[in-house]
Amino acid sequence: MSEIVIRHAEAADAQALQHLYAQVPVYSDTLQLPYPPATLWEDRLANAAPGRFALVACIDGRLVGNLTLMVEQPWRRRHVATFGIGVDTQFQGRGVGSKLIAAALELCDKWLHVTRVELTVYADNEAAIGLYKKFGFSVEGLSPCYALRDGELVDTLHMGRIRGVRQAV
Repeated sequence: MSEIVIRHAEAADAQALQHLYAQVPVYSDTLQLPYPPATLWEDRLANAAPGRFALVACIDGRLVGNLTLMVEQPWRRRHVATFGIGVDTQFQGRGVGSKLIAAALELCDKWLHVTRVELTVYADNEAAIGLYKKFGFSVEGLSPCYALRDGELVDTLHMGRIRGVRQAV
């Protein structure tokens, strides 16, 4: 497989991001809705909120993954970030998610003064949970009936990683 290149998202990526998040397995495992309009991604890229960093993974020039890192803005939570991630179904299991998470954690650890990264993940998404644990995240709690997915309420795990603190996995 060709090299996975990580870079910041650009305005020209809106159509590719729309395609990525229109894939049923991708929006089903995130809090995205089906049928995303291209204008949604155009607006997100053109009007990035403070503390928001959109990374993309590309293979041979093709966008195959996205991770959006959001650093909390309230003064007492600026040491905290969260993220959402999606990987093209044709490229899952090939290291794309790992490269995106590694890049985001490098931003947090070395450039943004973020010491705590937290996330939510559907409790039945074993592949994602395993990926997060590989990067030092641990389960901190469970929220029953957290989100609607395909007409059913599903549970979500809360996971966190604190830089410099070894956590139980």
